[in-house]
Amino acid sequence: MAHRAIGQEKLSVAPSPRPSSSLDKLSGLIAWTQIEALLEPLYPARKGEPAWPPLAMFKALLLAVWYDLSDVKLAETLDDRASFRRFCGFSSNEPTPERTAFVRFRRALIEHGLDRTLFETVTAELKAKSIRVKTGTLVDATIIASASEADADGRWVKHKGRAAVHGFKAHVGADASTALVEQVSVTPANVNDGRAGPDALPNHPGEVFADSAYRGSHFGDAVRAKGGLPRIVATAMWGRDEEETLAVLDAWNAPIHRVRARIEKIFGTWKRCYGLRRMRWRGLARAAAQVRLTAIAYNLKRSLNILAP
Repeated sequence: MAHRAIGQEKLSVAPSPRPSSSLDKLSGLIAWTQIEALLEPLYPARKGEPAWPPLAMFKALLLAVWYDLSDVKLAETLDDRASFRRFCGFSSNEPTPERTAFVRFRRALIEHGLDRTLFETVTAELKAKSIRVKTGTLVDATIIASASEADADGRWVKHKGRAAVHGFKAHVGADASTALVEQVSVTPANVNDGRAGPDALPNHPGEVFADSAYRGSHFGDAVRAKGGLPRIVATAMWGRDEEETLAVLDAWNAPIHRVRARIEKIFGTWKRCYGLRRMRWRGLARAAAQVRLTAIAYNLKRSLNILAP
């Protein structure tokens, strides 16, 4: 299927100088040509109406994450907002995709399994730009409510003192120094953190900081197998003197809590700013795609802040 040619301005009076936007800086942050090549297989058919360029559609999905927009609001805002048009590659006077175009593009993205590939590619390039010595990895999970309690892939989970939630769990491994998300795994909400934790571990993780849910040999062995050192919060410790034992326990846990707490800011940004308080679509595959798109959007903004000085 042919792609539409976009970004062609019609002859008109020269526009006034445009104000600078953070989206203009994001446009120059990575080599989008590599992303464009990954997206090329999404429209293999030769017949039919010319499709919107996949890179423009992918950038539009990132805008939806950054500004917490539904498909309807995304279509409306993209048609109206100049900075959105520039970021996606549309000129100021040409039509933009309608709501259903984003639905079809997202479906194709998931069917080709490209959400994981895109996350890995963008993250690798951003990690190469933020030149810092890796000091460790933060591992944790957060529960995200499903789009509907009728979602067959979601599961109920109940924590002490909290209301039961039907949904999914995002397991995340992030760099301890830059807070860039390096690995993401999405499961039903009732999957134990320690059992799913190894899927959130990057290679060569260094010291791995995690809470007490990751106790046990399953996660610890996975960390050591990847060349890392587990630093897990302890809930109990043997000793002859109670006061002395509690002091040792606190001395072990305090630095772990101090470092591990950084990952809560990631989850806070995802839920407060990027709308990940609830899944938008049903099904585990769609839930995983939403979380990975959110992680890509977060990493791009986070890298922009790291590289700003």
